[in-house]
Amino acid sequence: MPEGHTLHRLAHDLDDAFAGTAPRASSPQGRFEDGAALLDGRAWRGASAWGKHLFVAFDGDLVLHVHLGLYGKFHVHAGDYAATGAPDPVGQVRLRLLTADRLAELRGATACEVLTPAEAEAIQARLGPDPLRPLDELNDPERAWHRVHRSRTAIGPLIMDQAVLAGVGNVYRSEVLFRHRLDPAKPGSALREDRWRAVWDDLVRLMPIGVATGRILTVEEDVVAAEAALAAGEPVPVPDPLVPYVYKRTGEACFVCGSRVRTAVVAGRNLFWCGRCQRR
Repeated sequence: MPEGHTLHRLAHDLDDAFAGTAPRASSPQGRFEDGAALLDGRAWRGASAWGKHLFVAFDGDLVLHVHLGLYGKFHVHAGDYAATGAPDPVGQVRLRLLTADRLAELRGATACEVLTPAEAEAIQARLGPDPLRPLDELNDPERAWHRVHRSRTAIGPLIMDQAVLAGVGNVYRSEVLFRHRLDPAKPGSALREDRWRAVWDDLVRLMPIGVATGRILTVEEDVVAAEAALAAGEPVPVPDPLVPYVYKRTGEACFVCGSRVRTAVVAGRNLFWCGRCQRR
């Protein structure tokens, strides 16, 4: 499932493509025909993300809400569509947005619906704070801490609970817990506030690099190099192959202590950790 940085990057790409336009909307698949008819020809007001949810505001107080789920894709293409016309859709295209030079196609999303602003805000209110959004009354990391320290649930599943923390998926979960040497089985109620704040601050540091590059960089030397490149306005160096600390490295040696990386299914996804570095 795409993590939060992917949705924020998608929101940026969609704004770059459609800001200042009134795209034609259609549903070649037919499953979103009524919603597309509501959006068709309306002025684009802006795209944003909250965690793994995408929101696009249109003129007339209409909001497109998309959750990609496990299989959803939302691709943006450039072309001279005024001259050539839009190409025939390939596959099950739920929503198509079209202008003279941009085409966006949504496939396989878990949610695709037209909401009022109040309905969109109600979804956002149910989500935890998002490390990629500016802080405000609703997007307050204190809300996440309030839920964490009152819960006996282990930090492994808690950190990926979207009602606790929005946008963190399996990769960031495994990697940030390793970066802070936190045992995934440690109950939230046993976690010190300063350690939780350090995790939040680290996500605020790491996830914008994911937005900028489209890749998840978590190894410290890669993060430092990326920060320097972004500050200088230069291309971000991405290692090839990109090797994280623990994610998908089951049985391999930990970079820090040499112990074997472990894995277990936690909250429906494979969690990776080092049993020595991350002892309770």
